[in-house]
Amino acid sequence: MAEAGMNRRALLGTAAAVTAAAAAGPLASGKASAQGAPPQANAQLPGAFRYKVGSFEVTSLFDGYGTRPMNDQFVVNAPLDQVQAALKDAFRPTDSLRITYTPAVVHTGSQVVLLDAGSGGKLGPTTGMMSRNMAAAGIEPASITTLVISHFHGDHISGIKGTDNGLAFPNAEILVPEAEWAYWMDEGEMSRAPAGRKPAFELVRSTFGDLGDRVRRYKSDEEIIPGFTAVQAHGHTPGHTALQISSGNDTVMALADTTNVPFLFVRNPDWSAVFDMDADMARATRRRLLDRIAADRALAFGYHWGLPNAGHVRREGSGYEFVPLNYVQTL
Repeated sequence: MAEAGMNRRALLGTAAAVTAAAAAGPLASGKASAQGAPPQANAQLPGAFRYKVGSFEVTSLFDGYGTRPMNDQFVVNAPLDQVQAALKDAFRPTDSLRITYTPAVVHTGSQVVLLDAGSGGKLGPTTGMMSRNMAAAGIEPASITTLVISHFHGDHISGIKGTDNGLAFPNAEILVPEAEWAYWMDEGEMSRAPAGRKPAFELVRSTFGDLGDRVRRYKSDEEIIPGFTAVQAHGHTPGHTALQISSGNDTVMALADTTNVPFLFVRNPDWSAVFDMDADMARATRRRLLDRIAADRALAFGYHWGLPNAGHVRREGSGYEFVPLNYVQTL
């Protein structure tokens, strides 16, 4: 009996040792099993960020990015070494800049509103990710009831149509700023434009020319749909327009391209990016809207602010600082 008990204890001890060794796996001997590991994905996860404004649900969607070299032609009124110092302070590379694109969808309960149409994948291999991210967010293109365009630059309107020239959002009414339409559809403005700007005129015509009454033009200070008021933000382009979106006591300002990347142009609002068509007006607009947001402690988001691209703006020295919202699971 004693011998049987000892054998049973020995067997149990051996089994425990085998179980522990199996759990530890090859690391028990100090060796990793690379051949057993799955391959790295080498791709970002689906990109979307969702939050509430009153009863409205806002979903920011990553559409990719463009890369440009960092030289003295990007910030046109500041020395390159100061710009590179700002990039370094923001933990960004100093020799190039990735500019992200983030359209947004606002679900009001009765309407599904898309703010800007994205690139449609037509601006290079690192663009055109919005459709994948819309699917991941559970948003069908056919569910979009209204598409609101802030201005007519290619990264905002190229996604209106697919590569087959069909409408990417087939059930959406398309709202555009009246002042923007007046400039880009003017034959005289097109004839006087520098050569580098003529492709933008051609893109506007090929995008909107056959859409007829599907397009509705809106004015500044107009409530274009319930809860969405157009805010004059000219300068970046002649009719560039922001939106104040309100639900209950909550408000968010959709700044579109009032600033480019926040770590340069929110921190340094008097700097001018090469994209600003009227630099003086764009700087005045930027100051006016950032002052308003900071004073009201209101939410804001920008088209080129990455993810999360929504948060608050506070005054910081002679400029401002963008403080993004926390990521949360429940809304």
